[in-house]
Amino acid sequence: MERNGHDEVLTTREAVRYLKISRPTYFKCIRLGRINATKVGNGWRVLRSELNRFLKSGCRNDGAWERRE
Repeated sequence: MERNGHDEVLTTREAVRYLKISRPTYFKCIRLGRINATKVGNGWRVLRSELNRFLKSGCRNDGAWERRE
C-alpha cells in the first residue's frame, strides 16, 4: 500500500512473510527476474506494488511463476 503517496519498501523478511514463501524461493524468483528487487548493502529491498504484481502473475505446475490469461 502507499503511504503519503509513496510505495512501501519491504525488506527480505517482510517480503517473505507477505508472500508466504520460503527465503530460497524468494531469492530464486529475484535471480530469475520474476521479482524486481534492489540490492542494498547486505540485503534486498522490494516495493510492495512489485510483490502484488508478482502475486497476480500466477504459477505453473513446475513451480515457476508466469502470467495467467
